[in-house]
Amino acid sequence: MEDKNNPVSEEITEETVEETAETLAEAEAEAEMTETSEEKEEGKPSKKKAKKLESECAELKKKLEAAENELAEANDKYTRLFAEYDNYRKRSAKERAGIYADASAETLTEILPILDNMERALQFKDAQGGEENMAKGIEMIMKSFSEVLSKMGVTEIEALGKTFDPNLHNAVMHIEDESFGEAEIVEVFMKGYIKGDKVLRYAMVKVAN
Repeated sequence: MEDKNNPVSEEITEETVEETAETLAEAEAEAEMTETSEEKEEGKPSKKKAKKLESECAELKKKLEAAENELAEANDKYTRLFAEYDNYRKRSAKERAGIYADASAETLTEILPILDNMERALQFKDAQGGEENMAKGIEMIMKSFSEVLSKMGVTEIEALGKTFDPNLHNAVMHIEDESFGEAEIVEVFMKGYIKGDKVLRYAMVKVAN
């Protein structure tokens, strides 16, 4: 809503300031021309008209000054707003980078013990009973990895024996077999995993009927 008491009712821009200045210049020029013309015709200036033009010039000067002040204020506000937004953008980008770095570090910290177990298991590959020890070591590693995934909120997608769901499963093979139900998953080629509502990897399956 415009302020009626404000001498400049329009939105203040550099163009409006220039237009007001041009109007002022034209009025002053007109005053000078009027005075010169009347002096030639009558031998003396028309005081009434000259006074009127002086009043108009004074009013235009006030408007020009007010317009310049408002434009300066608007520019100052815009500069401050831009600086604040730029600081916010940089701060947000830095915070996002920090969050990503922390999450990555936390994930890697949880995975490192699994690497340690794999290295220990490899030490027994050439020892007596190495194959048996290797099998036990792999079982321990699988258990450790499952525990890490569970801590991170990652769960395995149920597939075998379940009804095919395109939101969770990826059917790479199809068979016709009346011994299975409609769209029943009969084999899992690759397990799928999900975290919350986000599918990390779809289960690769074979579907019947």
